[in-house]
Amino acid sequence: MNLSSWFHRSVSRNSKNPDQIQPTLSQQQEETDEFLGVTQQLIDYVKSFTLDTFKNFPIQDNGNSENTQISSNVRKDLSDWQERHAVLVLSKVKELSQLRFKLCPRHLKEENFWRIYFMLVKSHVAEYELHALQRAKLKKLAMTSKKTADTGAYEVEMAERNQAANVAPSTP
Repeated sequence: MNLSSWFHRSVSRNSKNPDQIQPTLSQQQEETDEFLGVTQQLIDYVKSFTLDTFKNFPIQDNGNSENTQISSNVRKDLSDWQERHAVLVLSKVKELSQLRFKLCPRHLKEENFWRIYFMLVKSHVAEYELHALQRAKLKKLAMTSKKTADTGAYEVEMAERNQAANVAPSTP
């Protein structure tokens, strides 16, 4: 069977069975939003934030923002999950983006803005962040075990090849 016939059969099979249709782009976006904890409940909660919510929040400045890099409008002192969440929530909730623009850097350092934000939304996103950390650990573990298995396979193959070379009679 050649590749084009396999592809044609796969496409026709999927078009005949609507239960097996690939997820649409909007479905994939919803899954990403859900993975990052950006739910409608969170969006509604974040829209309730005001300037005073951030200005009056009791937080101490630890003063190490000079060592922190900024990339794609989000601080690098955030975890990967927090950074992706922050970028997504800024794009979904324009009110938060406007608050950030008004507050940083005149009233708050960028680092403190995000620390306050994640403290405020902790009850809404903690579960999602935990799942993301667990997935990352499992993925890392799977990659480590795959590397070990691949290395083991190469070692066995090399050992078998060396044995065959030693056992094979030499021809004069």
